[in-house]
Amino acid sequence: FAAAASRYLASGKPFGSISLLITGDEEGPTNVNGTKKMLGWLKEKGERLSHCIVGEPTSVAKTGDMLKIGRRGTMNCRLTVTGVQGHVAYPAKALNPIPAVAELVGALSDWRLDDGTEHFDPSTLAFTTIDVGNPATNVIPAEARAAFNIRFNDRHDSARLLAHIKDEAARIGAAHGVTIAVHGHASGEPFLTAPGAFTTLLSRVVAQATGQAPTLSTTGGTSDARFIKDHCPV
Repeated sequence: FAAAASRYLASGKPFGSISLLITGDEEGPTNVNGTKKMLGWLKEKGERLSHCIVGEPTSVAKTGDMLKIGRRGTMNCRLTVTGVQGHVAYPAKALNPIPAVAELVGALSDWRLDDGTEHFDPSTLAFTTIDVGNPATNVIPAEARAAFNIRFNDRHDSARLLAHIKDEAARIGAAHGVTIAVHGHASGEPFLTAPGAFTTLLSRVVAQATGQAPTLSTTGGTSDARFIKDHCPV
């Protein structure tokens, strides 16, 4: 990026300006001290961004074979099912949280969120852990936990997804007589830079440099583009 900007500036004065934003805190828990803060500072200074290219590597098999024109949203959720601990010889005096967490895990795993959209693959929900933490073989635990991640396309937003999950948890919790707490945190909402003049220009430049036209895609993880999309096409 720096070399390309240098070569361009050597050819004459640019129309507008070129800025290289090199920041940290992309993968941190809060993401407040990197790109987010820089974008806020630029807005306070009255700087307007027309376009942005994020330097996140997106090639699959060969350099230049893919451009990302959007990203799915991502949300991490934790489930905590609370029952009553007791001895397995007297199960009537206990309230086992495991059947409830098992049913909820099954219900959410079977949830078909959508069939994909024009530019996005189908949304996915994947469980990452189920934990009881009970080393005893003769004790019904008081608590069971599970966690999962949702990667969702532009047919959804995190608030509506979380509301559905909480409704399912309330229904299953009531059926089993247990309490199910749901905690969700979205680190990015889905966005799309619609194919047009900007993407066509980039595709043409990539084809000139690499000899192949890139595929336009929204697959993969997140990047700081999820913050920049509120300011300009990215």
